[in-house]
Amino acid sequence: MKIIGIICEYNPFHNGHLYHLKKIKEMYPSSCIILVMSSSFTQRGEISILNKWEKTDIALQYGVDLIIELPFVFSTQSADIFALGAISILNHLKVDTIVFGSESNDPNQLIEIANIQLNNPNYNKIVKDYLDKGENYPTALSLAINQLYNKTISLPNDLLGLSYVKEIIKQQANIEIKTIQRTNDFHNKKLNHKIVSATAIRNNLDNKNIKKYVPSFTYQYLKEKYPTDNYFTLLKYKIISEQENIKIYQTVDEGIHHRILKYIDETNSLEELIQKIKTKRYTYNKIHRMLTHILCSFTKEEAKNIKINYIRVLGFNQKGIHYLNKIKKDLTIPLITNYKKEYNTLLEIETKIDKIYSLIMNDKNYDYIRKPIKLD
Repeated sequence: MKIIGIICEYNPFHNGHLYHLKKIKEMYPSSCIILVMSSSFTQRGEISILNKWEKTDIALQYGVDLIIELPFVFSTQSADIFALGAISILNHLKVDTIVFGSESNDPNQLIEIANIQLNNPNYNKIVKDYLDKGENYPTALSLAINQLYNKTISLPNDLLGLSYVKEIIKQQANIEIKTIQRTNDFHNKKLNHKIVSATAIRNNLDNKNIKKYVPSFTYQYLKEKYPTDNYFTLLKYKIISEQENIKIYQTVDEGIHHRILKYIDETNSLEELIQKIKTKRYTYNKIHRMLTHILCSFTKEEAKNIKINYIRVLGFNQKGIHYLNKIKKDLTIPLITNYKKEYNTLLEIETKIDKIYSLIMNDKNYDYIRKPIKLD
């Protein structure tokens, strides 16, 4: 039986994700599919419009066999750190194949470029030169690849996939790399096709009927409006009350905190604040991650030397639990299915994040320490 790994955020699970799963099942009919999933906040710093248990329930309904949580300390960082955590989990779980969406749909090219990034002594110097000229990191990375390889890798799924490939190589993981052609524009905010981006769905929740763009089980969860405006109110209070102290938080680089403090009093929404702060060097997504780290009090000290040191199960079906029972004796880190019986620093951070998430979402009944969802 093939053990297939997926890394995803499902914010929310839409027709494109369903297409991805169907293609995997066509490629590997008898496989066990393991999902590593961001929970409360995503890689771009955004709050998840569905909570981790709702997303887990949806994933199980549409054929994922085992869902594992990607801890906040990895899930809200740059592509390389995000990939470090996700690939580590898949490696611990002895996944033999990873399948991800790709604009180029050329895994061999991604492997070749990843090896250049890891082994060419000039690569890091070229990236630094572009950064010194004021380019942001994704652009500097793309320009360096083009200079050394004469190929352009600039689209988001390819760049993230490249980070996965690099981690597989660095961790010497025995994981085969497979890609599926990306069928829509990651950044497109328009509802102009049956498969649209998660961004488009989130942006149109309040004023459009998004029923035809998501599977039916997802739509049941999306009917209610989520009070994400609470995010900005809490963030503004945090920044005003802490002032200079915000520079202790992860990704708040030296000097950028002055721009945050300069504009926080005169802005009235998260979007307005990000637009005021961002520069050519500090992209929208980088600023959004930074603000989430401030809001959640995730410090640079906490971010030092992080590594995956537990595996938290969010949900499983019969195939998933059968596979877990088969390999759990060989796991070298704790397998957590009952939070109350475990202690772990990263898990304590995760619990704090869940409490902040429930405050933002105004969900007083949010059960962040519940046992995994079991689909019979």
